[in-house]
Amino acid sequence: MKKRIVSMMLALAACSMLAACGAEGGAPASTAQSTEAEEKAEATEKADDAKDEEKKEADVKDEAKEDAAESDVEKIKEKGKLIVGITDFEPMDFKDDSGNWIGFDADMAKEIASALGVEAEFVEIDWDNKILELENGSIDVVWNGMTLTPEVTSSMECTNPYCNNAQVVVVKADVADKYQDKDSLKDLTFAVESGSSGEAAAAENGLNAVAVKSQADAVMEVEAGTSDACIIDLLMAGAMVGENTSYKDLTHTVELTTEEYGIGCRKGSDLAAFINEQLRSLYSDGKTEEIAKKYGVQDALIAQ
Repeated sequence: MKKRIVSMMLALAACSMLAACGAEGGAPASTAQSTEAEEKAEATEKADDAKDEEKKEADVKDEAKEDAAESDVEKIKEKGKLIVGITDFEPMDFKDDSGNWIGFDADMAKEIASALGVEAEFVEIDWDNKILELENGSIDVVWNGMTLTPEVTSSMECTNPYCNNAQVVVVKADVADKYQDKDSLKDLTFAVESGSSGEAAAAENGLNAVAVKSQADAVMEVEAGTSDACIIDLLMAGAMVGENTSYKDLTHTVELTTEEYGIGCRKGSDLAAFINEQLRSLYSDGKTEEIAKKYGVQDALIAQ
């Protein structure tokens, strides 16, 4: 009997120990399973985020490819006109007595339009907004004696340079002998076209300048006596001031910079390459020189 009782007591003790062990081991097992599940969920979420990011990048690349695939040349042919952004800038772009746009750049733009099988349409733009005008599609090209500055070449698809130029000081002829070097210009008040290379040249040389809408306006400021001098393109000065011009009492003196002209299209456009090809052809067959002589800019031409 005693042996049976002892056996029963031993059995109960063993059961109690097993139960205790089960209770103690169960909690850690449950916690481990929960942590593992959380880690898996987090890894899955990260993987999903990575896939989403990859998809976004792929979409952006696809959009870029679509934009690149769009041909400005073909779009211009479809709409039937080449829209040229210009300002009133003799001898490059200006109106004749009938109100038609003429000039070296205007006539060359007409030649390119003809090669495209379309008409050239000229639109006067605010020179400060020329890059925006290209980007929003209101014009196809900027063709207006445009200096190839770092800002221009980084923001536009530009052609090869086609003309040499300089920024020059224009003063009244009767005082020109006083202003033959940069040091003599310090006390003068200058008129400059807003956003132009002339404005940049004034800033670079520490000159006192007031911005006006166009280079033509800058010349008129000097003629009227509201500015002592102006800074404009050499090619414009050669056509507009001095003997046998509209401003015979004015002359140009100091050259502040030297530069090159180019034609600007929207960034990534295939139109720039098309224009380059046509410029080479027009130069080789003598058409470019013929047009240049008409406006007195033949000495500024750059071989294509």
